[in-house]
Amino acid sequence: MKLVSFSINGKKSYGELKDGFVIEAPKELLKRYHDVSAAANLNELKCLFEQESSDYQYDLKDIKYLPSLQRPNKIICVGVNYPDRNAEYKDGSPIPKNPSLFIRFPSTFTAHLNPLIRPPESEQLDYEGEIAIIIGRPGRRIKKETAFDHIAAFTLCNEGTIRDWLRHAKFNVTQGKNWSRSGSIGPYLLKFKNKEQLINKNIQTFVNNDLRQNDNTKNMIFGFDFIIHYVSTFIELSPGDMLICGTPTGAGARFDPPKWLKPGDLVEVKVAGFGSLINTVQDEVV
Repeated sequence: MKLVSFSINGKKSYGELKDGFVIEAPKELLKRYHDVSAAANLNELKCLFEQESSDYQYDLKDIKYLPSLQRPNKIICVGVNYPDRNAEYKDGSPIPKNPSLFIRFPSTFTAHLNPLIRPPESEQLDYEGEIAIIIGRPGRRIKKETAFDHIAAFTLCNEGTIRDWLRHAKFNVTQGKNWSRSGSIGPYLLKFKNKEQLINKNIQTFVNNDLRQNDNTKNMIFGFDFIIHYVSTFIELSPGDMLICGTPTGAGARFDPPKWLKPGDLVEVKVAGFGSLINTVQDEVV
């Protein structure tokens, strides 16, 4: 099942994406959980994935997509998680022993078929195609061997970045990673059933149909299970948390000269079996 969040005529809702339509969740479910995050934060996404069909369905052309998860409890991102990505830095450093982590906030993400926003303060808007996993079962110091048991769902992410704001201070990247609507999440949530859904998956990013990023999750330096294990060592993972698990080589910053996103560009993040997350680019109106 493809669980999609959307709005229509100003009303926010959710339901199943099927055969070119969105079948809205039954009224009793909408009353119990006013959005997908309300269920995710209680580890009750299974109720939404197992919903029965309602009598209300909408053509895709009539809806506006919303981020797959609008109110994650925490958003923790992994940087430099593919070997070639580490080599891109050309600093001679070995493969890292521990993940590089940073946080993002929900307002920094838009949804499928909504524009990424380039702020007037910078022209260096960049793309990063990634996979995001949603935590179901809570846990602290989760063992790697049982880590997959804590995943409830997954989705695609374009972890957009304002590159020249990454190093405004000595140690952090927070500024460059948290511009409003600079990234996207979607187009829908998929229910996690087993680790084979995530392992050995090609992840690709296209800009104007030009293939820019292309790698496989089997090459991740830190696998999904290790990320859950590592993060849960220092902070408890809660239902509804989102972990964004790293991007392959090929971001625009690594070209010579760099290939920044500009208004009118079309960006697609694609994983076979997951679908495609598609966004245009617009300048912010100030």
